[in-house]
Amino acid sequence: MPSEPVGPHPQELVDDLELDRGVLIAGMWWPTADRFPVQDPATQKVIAEVAHGTATEAAAAVDAAAAALPAWSATSGRERAEVLRRAYELMIADGERLAALISWENGKSASDGRAEAAYAAEFFRWYAEEAPRSEGRYGPAPAGGGARTIVTHRPVGVAALVTPWNFPAAMATRKIGPALAAGCTVILKPAALTPLTALAVARILERAGVPSGVVTVVPTRNAGGVVDRWLADPRVAKLSFTGSTSVGRGLIARAAERVVNVSMELGGNAPFVVTADADLDAAVAGAMIAKFRNGGQACTAANRFYVHADVAAEFTARFGAAVEALTVGPATSGADIGPMVSGSARNDVARLVDEALATGARVAHQAEDLGDWYYPPTVLTGVAPDAAILREEIFGPVAPIVTWEDEAELLRLVNEPELGLAAYVYAGRLQHALRLAESIEAGMVGVNRGMVSDPSAPFGGVKQSGLGREGAREGIREYQEAQYFSISFD
Repeated sequence: MPSEPVGPHPQELVDDLELDRGVLIAGMWWPTADRFPVQDPATQKVIAEVAHGTATEAAAAVDAAAAALPAWSATSGRERAEVLRRAYELMIADGERLAALISWENGKSASDGRAEAAYAAEFFRWYAEEAPRSEGRYGPAPAGGGARTIVTHRPVGVAALVTPWNFPAAMATRKIGPALAAGCTVILKPAALTPLTALAVARILERAGVPSGVVTVVPTRNAGGVVDRWLADPRVAKLSFTGSTSVGRGLIARAAERVVNVSMELGGNAPFVVTADADLDAAVAGAMIAKFRNGGQACTAANRFYVHADVAAEFTARFGAAVEALTVGPATSGADIGPMVSGSARNDVARLVDEALATGARVAHQAEDLGDWYYPPTVLTGVAPDAAILREEIFGPVAPIVTWEDEAELLRLVNEPELGLAAYVYAGRLQHALRLAESIEAGMVGVNRGMVSDPSAPFGGVKQSGLGREGAREGIREYQEAQYFSISFD
């Protein structure tokens, strides 16, 4: 198999980042003594070395964002909209190279890379349309007396953004888009495994006309040190984090010391429910998307499959056949499933599967195993309802199946975990599907549909899966504070 990207080559995008010059802050390069490598998960070869940002660069980024805030927040919503619209158009125009870069540093398939590039661009388009529509309210006070109330929304201020490696473009634009639309300036720390895509997005924003200092990206291997520096700075008014629940809890605790406004999109453990009267063709098609999109490395990925006993054998056979047909390999080969993002990520998935097998589960269906950082798409049956693989987020291409008959017991199992991000329900009768969906403790439920992510919808979870929402009108509100004026007419 080829070891270098084919088609539009992302090397030009990487070269354009001028990585050897250091960290770019407000139009000035900050050379750093230390650097860290970014690897191609398909080959483990080093793609590039990136400047390692320290507390010094973190502080400089805040300086730049704070200096740029008054002018940017004073621009009209229409001006900000035009910048975001140009960023959308530039991302679409260069979508193939950006998709290739995503696949190169992340390992995901070429089709997943293209889907992410297009999805990421949509957040700039959506918030270009939201920027001029930050409406308020006006009306008489209910108690009378001639008082009038005006409610408006203003940008929260400098926003610190922390994004994960699994969707390096989309997680950046999903935060940057609403922040810029609201009039905030941003400082972004991308994941150390995939910083190149975030840097490329920042260059696109620069070309679109974002003023100097409004968006700064600080790559680093010391995530805790950089983010702690930001949270300690009184000029940082907002923290938006996407990542694990354990890390999110720690950040919430540190943010509480200064009462920093936080948004948290944390872990998921999505159930996928199939009822006895479900359309099995549709359920299998939906399961392939919900489970294997991004190789299973998604917080919204179906993690636990609960299939009614009456259709379990047929569903498993159809689903298993589709899984066995998946091709595994690097993005350059056109494969359906790429490698895991790292060797440790692969080992974590292997551990969960080995533990499940040791407690009675069996491998019912499996695609090709290429070794290295690849994990073969796998279907497990005979999984014990209390198995660790059902309690922990798998974050890989493994589908454990549990059968059910009693709906009350099903809902107990579905709602037992502390996480509640996404869920999926396939049922023949829409009323039944909606009743089940309303009984599931999750922020998002796909009803006879294997995907829940959409820029026009509020993305987020309940319980330990996070705070706040991203996308839709709710997304821009995360970067605004309400202010009201009480006016006397006497």
